[in-house]
Amino acid sequence: MPRFSVIVPAYEVQAYLSECLDSVLSQSCPDFELIAVDDRSPDGCGAIIDEYAARDPRVRPVHLAENAGLGRARNAGLAKASGDYLIFLDGDDTLTPGTLAAVAERLAATDDPDVLVYDYARTHWDGTALRNRLADRLTEDGPAPFTLADRPDLLRVLMVAWNKAYRREFVAREGFVFPPGYYEDTPWTFPVLMTAGSIATLDRVCVHYRQRRRGSILRTTSPRHFDVFDQYDRVFAHLAERPELERWRPELYARMLDHLATVATRRDRLPRGSHAAFLRRARAHCRRHRTPGTPAPPGIRRTLVRHGLHRTFRVLRLAAALRRRARASAGRSARALRAAALRLHYRLQRCLPLRADRALFAARTGADHGCDPSALEAAFHAHAPHIRTAWLGRPGTAARFTALARSKYLVHNAGFGPDLVKRPGQVFVQTRYGTPLGHTGLDLQERPAASHGTDFAGQLRDVDQWDYVLSGNRHSTLTWERVHPGAYTTLEYGCPRNDALKRATPADVSRLRASLGVPEGSVAVLYVPAHRDHRRTQTPPLDPERLARLLGPRFTVLTRAPRTGPARPGDRLVDVSGRPDLPSLCLASDALLTDFSPLMFDYAGLDRPVVVHTGDWDTFRAVRGTYIDLLACPPGPLARTEREVADVFGSGHWRGVRSARLRAAFRDRFCPYDDGGAAERVVRHVVLGRPASPPGAVAPGARGPGRPAAEGLVRAPLASVPQPSGPLPVTEGR
Repeated sequence: MPRFSVIVPAYEVQAYLSECLDSVLSQSCPDFELIAVDDRSPDGCGAIIDEYAARDPRVRPVHLAENAGLGRARNAGLAKASGDYLIFLDGDDTLTPGTLAAVAERLAATDDPDVLVYDYARTHWDGTALRNRLADRLTEDGPAPFTLADRPDLLRVLMVAWNKAYRREFVAREGFVFPPGYYEDTPWTFPVLMTAGSIATLDRVCVHYRQRRRGSILRTTSPRHFDVFDQYDRVFAHLAERPELERWRPELYARMLDHLATVATRRDRLPRGSHAAFLRRARAHCRRHRTPGTPAPPGIRRTLVRHGLHRTFRVLRLAAALRRRARASAGRSARALRAAALRLHYRLQRCLPLRADRALFAARTGADHGCDPSALEAAFHAHAPHIRTAWLGRPGTAARFTALARSKYLVHNAGFGPDLVKRPGQVFVQTRYGTPLGHTGLDLQERPAASHGTDFAGQLRDVDQWDYVLSGNRHSTLTWERVHPGAYTTLEYGCPRNDALKRATPADVSRLRASLGVPEGSVAVLYVPAHRDHRRTQTPPLDPERLARLLGPRFTVLTRAPRTGPARPGDRLVDVSGRPDLPSLCLASDALLTDFSPLMFDYAGLDRPVVVHTGDWDTFRAVRGTYIDLLACPPGPLARTEREVADVFGSGHWRGVRSARLRAAFRDRFCPYDDGGAAERVVRHVVLGRPASPPGAVAPGARGPGRPAAEGLVRAPLASVPQPSGPLPVTEGR
């Protein structure tokens, strides 16, 4: 007897059925049977099911002699099921990875309840996934299992069959089956929840609910939407058969009103001319099922449905449409006037003198994200206290344009865009994003998947506004000057944001680890996957939850890839995707696990182990292009698969002698100025006019003023080279 019976009815979903079946068969939990029901589909669903059954014994095909509808197709699968628990999945939806394992774990933790309710996310054609907005009602906090009386708000979660697991013995004992017609989930879900002796929740997205552009039954205009009345008759008949459930009648009555109002107001459901008949029938239905003596649920839509006021309904809907149009037109006019006023304000502000004691900072990710502009602002306060600093205000405000027009110093790691008209005397410091691994700037012209319609001409117009560009090493200097050609001066002073990595004390590290919940004595591994330009949805190459299990209890995984399930007691996985301050995460960790994230260059300066996952290196290099061959000069051990990653950490190779040797060579090449003083050197040069001295860099031979050093620039280890007396290499962009 398998643990799960996954029942998949299929009708006219041949384009999605393979993805659906694959999502089940690829589950890490193998203890299941997959019952695929061909509801006499006129397309290729039946053949697809037979193909899967021929190559995988876990697939049990069922072919119906005639089209029976979704409810009866599920019943056919239900009759064949032998698992402890039933899971329904529509043929165009998918299970998320690890769902069955998570469900099995939660069932075991809650003493095998009659029903387990889990979460879902709506997935759209553009790849976006939006989690259920009522996900907070699936919290696992509090005692479990429980009954519906303990958590009545579960009746407000989407009433469908496929977001729950049902104990088969409970379903068989109560005789639950799906009725024919539209809205067949209604007379199944409400009675199941009310009758269940024990219920539990799983706060995890287990189903991706596909939002099809065409073909969805509930988005098809049809008189069969009148079936909703028969379905609620079945729900209230179940109450009549069980007097102990009568307490739920007022709540079900309110849910019915909301459901009928939804059907009546959706333009794509009822045929033209049938709304009056629908509302008249709704009025009769409400009179039949209302509990005498209980107040009617409030709300305009509910009142219209309860009284069947179809003429009032039409007038109100027309008035609402007119109000929306008027509001939209007024909004467009107001926005146009505001934009014109702001342009005039900006022009007037540019006529006023520059404020030599003002510095304006901005970053693509915000002020509190441990970025280079944030580090430079702190250095302004420390070494140029006469300069007042501010961060760029929100778009569309007069304060934003005033600051852009009047501030002498402008600092950004991306660009101010078309808002900025740079004035004579303004000084623009471009920090960039650290050391480039993948192609950037003009090099992306041959990489359409990575450039995403980048305006390269506009990019060059931005470059013409730069006065200084920061660089952390010779590789970055040569790359920036080639891919962002301009008349700026390159300051090869190191990355200001890495100053925090050098200045942190052991007490700072302990405080950060405690704030993240890293257990005492645990090895914290920071997992940071790179962005994949060729993917619309950013699924991490390594599953964080599975990785944490493979590494074992000695390790704690700090994942920048969001986890799909909730945290549990004793869990060694910490979701840090919502923590923007990367330097703090680096300090709190003992090792970095990444693939192609440029963070590896910053982390190497910490002299802590780095492990590189290279599973799709060839794809990344083909799509994005790379400046460095990581396979030839990695910052640490390489691992191609999830198992190899676990072996690297389990065997101790991640911190072995070879790992240290690779890291030292990488650090010498890319972290020559990581001494904690990069931001200070920038401020002294740009604001105080005093070029700083380099830590551990000696330029061989003489060179002309403002020109790049020779390719053979000598760099010695930081600890062994005395502080030279010459100026730090400063080069002008070509």
